[in-house]
Amino acid sequence: MQSIRNSFREQIMLYIFVAVLFLVGVVFGALMVNALSLEQQQDLATYLGDYFVTLSQGNVGSNEATFWSIAILHLKWIGLIWICGLSVIGLPGILILDFLKGVLIGFTVGYLVGQFSWEGLLFALVSVAPHNLLVIPVLVLCSVAAISFSLYIIKNRMLMNRQGNFTRPFINYVMVTMVMGLLMLGIASFETWVTPVMMSWVTPLLVNPETISFVY
Repeated sequence: MQSIRNSFREQIMLYIFVAVLFLVGVVFGALMVNALSLEQQQDLATYLGDYFVTLSQGNVGSNEATFWSIAILHLKWIGLIWICGLSVIGLPGILILDFLKGVLIGFTVGYLVGQFSWEGLLFALVSVAPHNLLVIPVLVLCSVAAISFSLYIIKNRMLMNRQGNFTRPFINYVMVTMVMGLLMLGIASFETWVTPVMMSWVTPLLVNPETISFVY
């Protein structure tokens, strides 16, 4: 436990940097909504309108296939970060993935709020926020572990020009990633069976004809 606390203190700046990078991505994604053309906005609005109607009718199922689809998507994200951490040239890739994740979240929330006002904000709070409040810390931990391992390679293989002992750091890196992967499976379960229920509570507000009249 003491070693974990010491490790966190040593890497606190990395945690702050990655968290800020996520936040910058969220802001950038929200601003991207304003760059959409009218045709793109109409296409997205039509798709969301149809989805809301389907959801309100209870036709969006939550089953094992949905769970594995969501889980694989999250695990792929972790896998990409893990692979990038194995090499020096992959270090920028970790930062790009973190920024991109923030952009996707910011764009989604920004579009919902921009098109549906407070109803969109309420829908984002039940559909986007809950599982991402869990996903983002997991990705931050994975990213910091990947960046740390990549920096360890730079320090011991390049700058100091020596053959360091990579066995223990590599095992620690793999263990952290595996634990985060297991957490992602739990998050996928939440996203599969709990999130749709919360979404169904808010959807009736969004299928009101006055709310989605712009779609048609």
